[in-house]
Amino acid sequence: MSFFASPTRRKSLRLPFLAAATALTVASAAVVSTVAVPQTLPKASASTFALQGWATQGGGTTGGGSASPVTVTTASALISQMQSSGSKVIRVSGTINLSGMNKVASNKTIIGVGSGATITGGGLNVASVSNVIIRNLNFRNWADDAINVQYSTRVWVDHNNFSDGYDGAVDVKRASDYVTVSWNKFFNHDKVGLIGHSDSNGGEDIGKLRVTYYANWFDGTTQRHPRVRFGNPVHVVNNYYRGNSGYGVASTCNAGVYVERNYFENVGSTVVTQTGDSPQGNVKLLNNWLANSGTPASRNASSVAAIPYSYVVDAAEQVKSIVTSGAGTGRI
Repeated sequence: MSFFASPTRRKSLRLPFLAAATALTVASAAVVSTVAVPQTLPKASASTFALQGWATQGGGTTGGGSASPVTVTTASALISQMQSSGSKVIRVSGTINLSGMNKVASNKTIIGVGSGATITGGGLNVASVSNVIIRNLNFRNWADDAINVQYSTRVWVDHNNFSDGYDGAVDVKRASDYVTVSWNKFFNHDKVGLIGHSDSNGGEDIGKLRVTYYANWFDGTTQRHPRVRFGNPVHVVNNYYRGNSGYGVASTCNAGVYVERNYFENVGSTVVTQTGDSPQGNVKLLNNWLANSGTPASRNASSVAAIPYSYVVDAAEQVKSIVTSGAGTGRI
């Protein structure tokens, strides 16, 4: 069974009806909880494949923009194009086998052709750059990270599939900022996404690591959906969690995480405020849908910073059907 969540969408963060929300308690064989229920909005679907979230900030994220696309089919061609100077739109066709972590230069769009474009064996290193888009690719069997973002800003990771890798699928660390991870499907994998790599890196990370996770499908993956250090606010909104055996979202090291209108199904530990040896983080919750899932933890909600951007959002009970029909490759 489930909790009742918002019956609709909204287009900006602060709307007056939230202050007048009533409380509704729903009991089932599995759980009992109280949530705020906005009363005034009509039912509608607001989901969008357009860029939302933190990657719209700091000047926005356009990648290669309107540059004439170039299609690559080999590792050498992909590496040459994505490490070249200037704006590039790089279309990946077929399967490309990479070795190790491969640098991506600024102002690049890397996008798969069709639903089968695949990068396997190695990963993409988005390091000390800005304005990068990575879309519509299947990442498999990476030996380190699939996508590593460090010392970088304005990055959009969208509509990819991630499976069967070694370490992180998408890790964001070392003072990176203005990142959106949206409409991706993660499956057959353990460690999905770090935000902040070390408890001792606060000197670089405090005031940075602002990331949005929107409309992703975490399908039976274990942990780090995401696992956050220091970033505030990190926005986790309209994602679908299914059968995650470790935990859903973790906030640590005084991070501020806003967990809004997500759908959790068969997840024992939905949201936690401590994991590993890290100190506790802070969490603000709003209208998450729980189906046979544990109660999410909240801590110091008032210390989670406000979201500065406008965005559209769907009611939590609609998220499962919306995300499963829209996430992953071949949908854009």
